[in-house]
Amino acid sequence: MSNLPFIPIIVGTDINAYNMAISFHQAYDVKPILIGKQQMAFTDLSSVIEKIEIHPTLADEGQFVPTLTTLATKLEPTDKKLLLVGTNDVYIRLMIENEAQLKEHFVFDLIDESLMNQLQNKSNFYKLCREYGIDTPTTHFYDCKHPKPFEEEMMYPVIIKPSNGIAYYNHSFDGQQKVYRVESKEEVQQVIDKITASGYQDELIIQDFIPGDDTYMWDSVIYANAGGQTQLVTFGQVVLQEHTATAIGNYTAVISRYNEEMMKKLQHFLEAVGYVGFANFDLKYDTRDGKFKVFEVNIRQGRSSYYVTALGHNMATYIVDDSIYRKEKPLTYLNEEHLFTVVPKIVLRKFVRNEKVLADVKQLIRQGKWGNPLFYKKDRNLKRKLYLFIRQINYYRKYKNNKW
Repeated sequence: MSNLPFIPIIVGTDINAYNMAISFHQAYDVKPILIGKQQMAFTDLSSVIEKIEIHPTLADEGQFVPTLTTLATKLEPTDKKLLLVGTNDVYIRLMIENEAQLKEHFVFDLIDESLMNQLQNKSNFYKLCREYGIDTPTTHFYDCKHPKPFEEEMMYPVIIKPSNGIAYYNHSFDGQQKVYRVESKEEVQQVIDKITASGYQDELIIQDFIPGDDTYMWDSVIYANAGGQTQLVTFGQVVLQEHTATAIGNYTAVISRYNEEMMKKLQHFLEAVGYVGFANFDLKYDTRDGKFKVFEVNIRQGRSSYYVTALGHNMATYIVDDSIYRKEKPLTYLNEEHLFTVVPKIVLRKFVRNEKVLADVKQLIRQGKWGNPLFYKKDRNLKRKLYLFIRQINYYRKYKNNKW
């Protein structure tokens, strides 16, 4: 291990975990340790990861703290701090809920449990948004604990999605989707019945479908230090998202943009609620009234947030400078264009329908202002590269066969 005063330990094994691993490697020439519940090809066999520990019960009730404590005791005694980095909602929630016990061994800075619950419960979150002048889509909340016929009058199509994604996926069923797009009140009732029959007892979000393809979706990444001071604000236009039913909402290509008004609005919202750490907003631009509507805020960096690192604002250094060194940083509004993509160029050229955005994509590629982090040059494992090459070919088939 390096001469650094810390060891990075990343919880997760997916694309987000890989992006954080290479961010640490780029910034510090250090190989992080990963811990997760399943092996995933994004991180498996990587030559820039020290080791990956797989514990299938990691996210189970009562298992998270003991499993991480066992890992810590294997690494101790050490004069290095164990820097813990979460990469998905489940792991971040477990870190926050068990903060006191985990901080006996690990270093990290996150929001408290009360704020997490306010931000992750969509009805509470939308109330907060209204309070601070943030626009959201027209939304109804349906209580699956007390099912009754859906009678609300809405414009169709509408979107249906679970308010509590973690609880939703604990009740799997045939035809389960991350997001449902439905065309009538009857179809709304059918989806409700199917979900309530699975045993899910939380709220469903039934929401106005804002017109526009993937390029009307927007993304913002913000970092606030342990003292709640904002250090970085970004804004990005989605180029493509996944089109398969189980993965809708995962962005596969994003161009970083600049919109000072929205960047400041989101920054001030987070400062007002006392936010700490990385936040990732999902928005959509509504041409009907010319407003950006916020869908949700993820209490972590997103899987497409790597464009921040690519533009010289390495995500790992924000965490390290804050949690390890308590270093003050000036506030940066990122104002440079870069194309992040995990799909091949042929997919972008063939499936991006917005001509203006496609022209920008082609120009950024010509200028060399683009990249796919999964093909990080210093990751030299050939077997992993072969898997990724096959995955790139399959992406073309996925977009051809799945319309959203």
